[in-house]
Amino acid sequence: MTAFPLPPGSVIGILGGGQLGRMSALAAARLGYACHIFAPDLDSPGMQVAAHRTVAAYEDRAALARFAASVAVVTFEFENVPAAALEALAGLVPCRPGLAALATCQDRAAEKAFLDRIGVPVAPWRLVESEADLTAAVAALGLPAVLKTTRMGYDGRGQAVLRDAMDLAPAFARLGPKPLVLEAFVPFAAELSAIAARGADGTIAVFDPVENRHAHHILDLSFAPARVPAAVADAARAHAAAVADGLDLVGIVALELFLLPDGRLLGNEIAPRPHNSGHWTMDACAASQFEQHIRAVAGLPLAAPDRHHDAVMRNLIGPEGLDAWPRLLRMGQVVPHLYGKAEARAGRKMGHANRLLPHGSLAKLTDKAALGEL
Repeated sequence: MTAFPLPPGSVIGILGGGQLGRMSALAAARLGYACHIFAPDLDSPGMQVAAHRTVAAYEDRAALARFAASVAVVTFEFENVPAAALEALAGLVPCRPGLAALATCQDRAAEKAFLDRIGVPVAPWRLVESEADLTAAVAALGLPAVLKTTRMGYDGRGQAVLRDAMDLAPAFARLGPKPLVLEAFVPFAAELSAIAARGADGTIAVFDPVENRHAHHILDLSFAPARVPAAVADAARAHAAAVADGLDLVGIVALELFLLPDGRLLGNEIAPRPHNSGHWTMDACAASQFEQHIRAVAGLPLAAPDRHHDAVMRNLIGPEGLDAWPRLLRMGQVVPHLYGKAEARAGRKMGHANRLLPHGSLAKLTDKAALGEL
């Protein structure tokens, strides 16, 4: 029987070996824990820094059982890990967050229904199981609209913008698995996100909301804190806290939001794990999102989420991002992070860099001034 809080030297299991698992394992080591990463690829970023490794398919029940026997608690670093894997582990070892949170966030329809239920507004949407459903949904919501898969979509994958009636049939045929979700097109003024940690005792700590910019559907820049009115920032924090509480989550959760021109916020997507838009916390806060996640999973008290600097985070994408590494190393007040990926493919996240700015200065700066040479 696992006793919480976990004593130093305990082993935390992580499903998934990507960069989020890597940075979580590094944060765990700082707190005195070892991590055992379970993933199908030996050369993944997380495997490179893990104390223990299991290379196996997520469907391998025998390997999962051995993994469970070697760890005190299990968490995951991406929400597309098969729910069946977490279900198999849940009977053997505590899993934080649990299966309910994972299942909600794996399915866009379930996710939107959940946000509706807890009072976080979302864009009008319809479930689409057939071409007839799509025609009816378009009639109800109008065009343009966005058709999305309910599962396995990220960084712009698994979606299509519908601009006229000719787009409907090809998009429905291309996207899968079914069912799909049709969302009304949102003419947003900005994209924000807020990240909340929730401990096993129900304590919640929310980082300052940030302003995000995307390029080719991939996060390019995050400005922390978001340059929005205080009431908007407070509403974003409250929505993120409501999500963490509503999921009965132990760990960390990110809520992506659309800011409308009239100041209202609409919930977009939930990620029940550390999030790309929270990477700025690694250098601008005393405790990063990764440390908060490990603290929650291990049953430790949460740290204060206060920032000591403003920050701009830039993703280093593909060969161009990797080529910037020598220049970034020479820059003052810029902290670069590489993920250890061997091949710099187009569109692949190779690392990120955080530019630190004096606390309170970002609100007075344009994007260009805030970025500097980043």
